[in-house]
Amino acid sequence: MTDIAVTLADKRGTLPPEDKLGFGKIFTDHMFVMDYATGKGWHNARIVPYGQIEISPAAMVLHYGQAIFEGMKAFRTADNRIVVYRPLDHLNRFNHSADILSIPQMDVNVLHDGLKQLIEIDKEWVPKSLGTSLYIRPFVISTDPFVGVKVADQYTVFIILSPVGAYYASGFKPVAIKVEEHFVRAVKGGLGEAKTPANYAASLKAAEVAKKEGYTQVLWLDALEQKYIEEVGTMNIFFKIDNEIITPALNGSILNGITRRSVLAVAKDWGMKVSERRISIEEVYEAHEQGRLQEVFGSGTAAVISPVGELSWKGRKITINNNEIGETSQKLFDYITDIQQGRVADKFGWTGEMAKL
Repeated sequence: MTDIAVTLADKRGTLPPEDKLGFGKIFTDHMFVMDYATGKGWHNARIVPYGQIEISPAAMVLHYGQAIFEGMKAFRTADNRIVVYRPLDHLNRFNHSADILSIPQMDVNVLHDGLKQLIEIDKEWVPKSLGTSLYIRPFVISTDPFVGVKVADQYTVFIILSPVGAYYASGFKPVAIKVEEHFVRAVKGGLGEAKTPANYAASLKAAEVAKKEGYTQVLWLDALEQKYIEEVGTMNIFFKIDNEIITPALNGSILNGITRRSVLAVAKDWGMKVSERRISIEEVYEAHEQGRLQEVFGSGTAAVISPVGELSWKGRKITINNNEIGETSQKLFDYITDIQQGRVADKFGWTGEMAKL
């Protein structure tokens, strides 16, 4: 285990009623912190009480946005173990985002040990109700007090924990999606495959407009031709056409989703035909007109699987699978969440034990 200094909170909080958790508003008693300085590297790994952080008003992150984050979940299993879903995959992707933003690489083993010790200390915050979890948010910010455009010399990495309720508070059901025609999210060679705040800030305006029009989110098309499908909201997207599972190929502007990887692996294991390739919005609409479009669904850490029941593109609305949850969407959601919460054997080795209760 990594040598990590620990300072415990004088007063410990308690987990609120699990039906009142919501998402991302409640935080545990402690957080992991580590600093970086050019010439010294990453150092001073520590676990401290959760609280406010102090940075200079001139901190570079506030002016030039050099920052990254990750998101993963811990679950309490039926036999009272605390497991995290694909932690090393998430932490390795964290470093990939760091590389894109010119942030120094971190030792994944140090981060993993820090996370494990943090969860051990705050394990009583992991909820147990079906669908609940402990959301894990690692993030890095550049902290140099310097108003000038350059790669920073100082950074801090944090890991904070948040108990969250079931994502589908009102039930697992299909959503309506607007195909975006005006705004673009990312372009190849940019930040699209990094989990960085700018990526998500760029999506807000389109999502706001779509919600005013009655849609849950937007389906992003490529920035150059506005023809090929990329992501849905902040999730990867899948289409089931003629019993084939199709998802846009990773192209430099699409996030390499961990749940996306899980969907592909599980579908292949089930013997389904799976393709990662370019797919246009015209192809999807044509498949619908010909009766070959069977399902559409998104995948991501928060929702796992999000069925799509309606698409609207250039004023043309189509309904998918009678606006009902598809067989494959439901089966994938059930199976992946069963693995996460220890209800079925983890044949893929995706869950890492962090603590026992």
